[in-house]
Amino acid sequence: MLALVECVPNFSEGRDKAKVDAILEAMRVEGVYLLDREMDADHNRSVITLVGDPVNVAEAAVRGVGKAVELIDLSKHSGAHPRLGAADVVPLIPIEGVTIEDCVALARRVGEEIWKRYKVPVYLYEAAAQRPERQNLENVRRGQFEGIREEVKTNPDRRPDFGEASLHPTAGATIVGARKFLVAYNVYLNTSEVEIARKIGKAVRFSSGGLRYVKGMGVSVRGLAQVSMNLTDTDQTPIARVFELVKREAARYGVMPLSSEIVGLVPKKVLEDAAEWFLQIENFDSSLVLENRLAAVMSGQTAVGGIRAGVEPFVEQLAAPTAAPGGGSAAAAAGAMAAGLGGMVAGMSRGKKAYVQHESGLSESIRRLAEIREDLKASIDADAASFKEVMSAFKKAKDDPEAQSAVDAALKKATSIPLAVAERATEVAGILEGLRPITNPKMASDLAVGLALARASLEGALANVQINLGDVKDEAFVGDVQKRVRALKS
Repeated sequence: MLALVECVPNFSEGRDKAKVDAILEAMRVEGVYLLDREMDADHNRSVITLVGDPVNVAEAAVRGVGKAVELIDLSKHSGAHPRLGAADVVPLIPIEGVTIEDCVALARRVGEEIWKRYKVPVYLYEAAAQRPERQNLENVRRGQFEGIREEVKTNPDRRPDFGEASLHPTAGATIVGARKFLVAYNVYLNTSEVEIARKIGKAVRFSSGGLRYVKGMGVSVRGLAQVSMNLTDTDQTPIARVFELVKREAARYGVMPLSSEIVGLVPKKVLEDAAEWFLQIENFDSSLVLENRLAAVMSGQTAVGGIRAGVEPFVEQLAAPTAAPGGGSAAAAAGAMAAGLGGMVAGMSRGKKAYVQHESGLSESIRRLAEIREDLKASIDADAASFKEVMSAFKKAKDDPEAQSAVDAALKKATSIPLAVAERATEVAGILEGLRPITNPKMASDLAVGLALARASLEGALANVQINLGDVKDEAFVGDVQKRVRALKS
């Protein structure tokens, strides 16, 4: 499987295009692709989006930091957005064939290299954080460049993870981390009173009692009050829910949203979810989007000849005399089909007069089953790829004893994927059981088939967990997995 990592470095320069161009040129590395660039003069900040193989993306990020150190002087910098460094934040995000753990290791290598090459201290955040309090970016950046450059000299709690207890005189420090996909989302209010935006930012952010997976603050941009937010998990907290809360809080102060913006790129699913939320389309599914259906046809997932034409290639792959795809992929597929059946049954009942009192529960079931279905579909390929990685690692270890650690890492990954499938299958079964009394009884057979598939998915996934876990040497990992397995069986 192709390994892809996304990197979204934020640089403290949003007004001088020549400087940003020079940073981009420094990041030009083979195998790394520029997806997007955003310059914001009010924030005085640029956001660059790169994607490519992990090693080359890491090198591009390090080179970009180096050029920012050369060109940006924070002692002369001002802007609406908080910042600690010339290259302020360098997050690494797993896209395909890469885990968050892989990105954590990559972040640490990037941080070490930045210090080694440019003598810019580095803090690690989010999943890469080495201290619990540094998982939250705002904790790392509190005080900004001006405050931290003095405090770091005397407060050991502010000491960087790489480098000395002193910031670079003009480039400050860089914050490097690993995280899931983040959506930078801002809402403009029809007022210039930034204090209102600050109060709304406090109300919506999780750290102040607001929505989970939301970070928010209020700033002044283009003469308007802006609620500036980072949404760290839009599956759990959709963008539509965030907008609605901002709108509701704004009404308390007699103002309203004027417009909103997305900075950088956004997954298509985020916008599809927003369309379903606001339009209340009863039968909405990603397959109703023309471009999605066309992509499925072009990739061979669906073809002329009915349903069989879409399923047959996978079934024939299972039947082929090759080890992958195998039982793990089949278990994931069974779970995805179970979730699909549940979504169909709930969708056929939602909006009907007989079930209007269950509207909220049905909508929530549809939403969650759609999320799980996507996860399980991705696990079909992920499981097959992990098996191939295990085989490759064992082969290398025969010739190189030092490669044994790679074997253990591959086995852990091959264990974690079916374990996640088992947990998703258990959740699907629970949702389907809950749908029995609130959906059309004439569809009971569909739920019965879904439950049977969910149980098969669970049993098959756990069988794959046990067979891979038997060769893992890390006792702590084994203990954690066994604990999770027991919880599933209880």
